[in-house]
Formats: sequence, structure tokens, C-alpha cells
Amino acid sequence: MERRNQTGAGDFILLGFTNDPDLQSLLFGLLLAMYLITVTGNLLIILAVISDSHLHTPMYFFLSNLSLADIGFTSTTIPKALRNIQTQSKGITFAGCVSQICFFFLFGSQDNLLLTLMAYDRFVAICHPLHYVVIVSPQLCLLMALGSWLVSVLGMLPETLSVLRLSFCTNMEIPHFFCDLPEILKLTCSDTLINNIVVYSVAIVLAVFPLSGILLSYSQIFSSILRISSAKGKYKSFSTCGSHLLVVSLFYGTGLGVYLSSAATPSSRMSLMASVLYTMLTPMLNPFIYSLRNRDIKVALGRVFSQTVPLRARLT
Repeated sequence: MERRNQTGAGDFILLGFTNDPDLQSLLFGLLLAMYLITVTGNLLIILAVISDSHLHTPMYFFLSNLSLADIGFTSTTIPKALRNIQTQSKGITFAGCVSQICFFFLFGSQDNLLLTLMAYDRFVAICHPLHYVVIVSPQLCLLMALGSWLVSVLGMLPETLSVLRLSFCTNMEIPHFFCDLPEILKLTCSDTLINNIVVYSVAIVLAVFPLSGILLSYSQIFSSILRISSAKGKYKSFSTCGSHLLVVSLFYGTGLGVYLSSAATPSSRMSLMASVLYTMLTPMLNPFIYSLRNRDIKVALGRVFSQTVPLRARLT
């Protein structure tokens, strides 16, 4: 079989969802709507947190960073998928493919770490409320946020650099709508031992450890809530972490679904459909979860809209 080094490799072919022309128009509209909702919803969360001084707290600071990461996470994959559908072109260059892998891991890892930081914030707020202001100081929040971005970059580098060493066979078709690393590794003619070691090592550091931290935090949180005597007190304490718990369940539930479906069946179609939930649905629903369940966010968004309408009226 002919082998082709990455320096001379042609375009990869993203097979996408379907070849049916009738379904492609519907798919384009659906993806575009989901993308616009995701970007708009998360931008509104960021704007609300920045503009309202009542939201200048650790929880909302981390939430605004999560919204920024979700915008980046979605923008890594959907615009290219939309362009391919619109132009009826399925090609993506090797450089473009590596860029997708790079930013996919960067923003995906950042989501993991930010959800962990938000769990820690809720742990301190519920288990150590009297010391909350001292423990979770603005300086510490800034350091933790910067640290999470730095760790994400450091975790992304070995994933990306390990792909650059690969050479590929004549089959360059990826049964996905973006360059998913497991699918890329199936196409290579190179030994993937190093890549697999890197993938599993990074997954342990940036996925397993954060998830363990979240589970540990919530075990302490639930233990503290159960010790509260009044039902009203229990409800109030649980409501402060309900939105975050729902987002965590959605993020890790869909993420695990992708990899479990890939392990359970060789069907790339099943992995593709599971990836839709992970890469599109979760970032789109996060703003709704936080805004619908959070009175402070709804009030802040109301202020943003009330300031926007008079400004628009003056401009017209």
C-alpha cells in the first residue's frame, strides 16, 4: 500500500452526516441555528457577568470563562462543517485538520478544568460558608482561571505534536464532520503506540482527575446538605449547585457516551451521532440551564436588554 508523509499529504475528506442533497439543506439550517444560539447565548452570559456588579463573584467569573470556552469549542468544528455543506466540498487540509485537533483539545480540556473549579467553589460555599470570602478570593480565582488555561495549553501540545509525526495511507476519508483524533489514528500507516500513550496520559490528567475532583467535591457537598436540619435549608443549599450539577451531568454524560459508543461498536455512524451531543448540544444548552435556573442571571440579562432597547431607539 502506498504511504504518504504528512509533508506531501493531500486533503482529508470529511464524510460528514449524509450525501443526500435534500437532507443537506435541512442539516445546514439546523447546524447554523444551533451555532447561532450557542454563540449568542454564551455571549449574553459573558455580557451579563461583565456588566452587572452583582455578578462579580467567583461562581459567575468561572461561568463567564466556561461560556468563552464553549464558544471556542463549538467554533472549532461547526463553521467548517457549515462551509463544507454550503460549498459541497468535503476536503480539509492537513494543517486545518491539525488545527481542529489542537483547538478541540484546548477548549475541551478547559471545559473540564472550569467545571472542576466551579465544583470547588460550590464546595467551599456550602461546606465552609463562613470562610468563603477568605478562601475563594478574587486573586485566587484569577490564578486558578489562568492556571486552567495554561494547563489546557500544555495538555494540548503533546496531543498536537504527536499527530505531526504520523504518515498516512491512500485512504484519507474521515467518517466524521470534523477531525476527530481517534478517526485520524485509524487512517495512519505509522505506529500509533506513542500517540495512544499520549492520548491516555492526557485523558487521565485532564479528564479523569478533574472528574474525580468534581465527584469528591459533591460527595462533601451532599454530606453537608444532609446534615442540615430544615428542609428549606437543604433546598436552598442544593439550589446553589443545581445548575452546575446539571451541566456536569450533561457534559460528562455525552462525552462518555461518545467514547463508550466507540468502544462498544465499530460503527463510525454511532460515534458521529454521539459526538453531536458532545460538541453541539451541551454548549448550546449551558446558557439556558444557567439563565432559566438562576434568578441573578435573569435579572442581569433583563438589565442588558433594557439598556439595549433605548440605545437602539436613539440610533433609529
